[in-house]
Amino acid sequence: MIARPAAVAGLFYPADSATLRSTVTDLLTAAPAGTGGAKAIIAPHAGYKYSGPTAAHAYRQLDDRRSRISRVVLLGPAHRVPVRGMAVPSVDVFATPLGDVPIDKAAIEQVIELPGVQVSDEAHAMEHSLEVHLPFLQVQLEEFQLVPIAVGTCTARHVDAVLETLWGGEETAIVVSSDLSHFHAYSEAQAIDLQTTARLEQRDTTLRGEEACGAYALNGLMLTAQSKGLDVCTLDVRNSGDTSGDKFRVVGYGAYALS
Repeated sequence: MIARPAAVAGLFYPADSATLRSTVTDLLTAAPAGTGGAKAIIAPHAGYKYSGPTAAHAYRQLDDRRSRISRVVLLGPAHRVPVRGMAVPSVDVFATPLGDVPIDKAAIEQVIELPGVQVSDEAHAMEHSLEVHLPFLQVQLEEFQLVPIAVGTCTARHVDAVLETLWGGEETAIVVSSDLSHFHAYSEAQAIDLQTTARLEQRDTTLRGEEACGAYALNGLMLTAQSKGLDVCTLDVRNSGDTSGDKFRVVGYGAYALS
């Protein structure tokens, strides 16, 4: 069995398994209970002390399906390695301090036949945008398989094709990982992020990277939402100035549910 080891344990989230489980459990407990019916969620991927409360808002939307979800399609931006299109891994599991998450190899075989999809373990090796979501999924769900997709420069149509292929039913949850604006002053970031939020609520497919670092994946999800008739509900929008206290240069975070 080939594993992709945790790359950012001890940096973005606790490396000790007991501390990590307690941290995630506390974040989920503090967030409002889910309203039910979410097929897809959007959640941020910074260090837990910065974006954990916002991510927890999104993950509580899976409350009512936690025992029925057996597959998670997780898309996030490729920060470390340039990717044209989307990259899936060849490994068997993704490891975290909470244990191994098995990869849905059958789903991987399905999507590598699609335009814009390639196999690249290098793209996943040090990528945090997907890894930081795994402990939330491990605590919130029961047993599940993962389809991790690192999204580089990519058309919304190609992302939509992947989502359509893997959409499934009650057994499948879609998670898109994205932060919002980066490194603006607090009030400027608030204005930008509120505008981005309004565009997400309108299912806009033309977001740019400076508005949301997961823009390529988000644009594809919005295209799918249009075809599936899903609404986007805003759950929480804040920035690192709200959680760290430093309001000079902040990063924005948003949690959204699609149902």
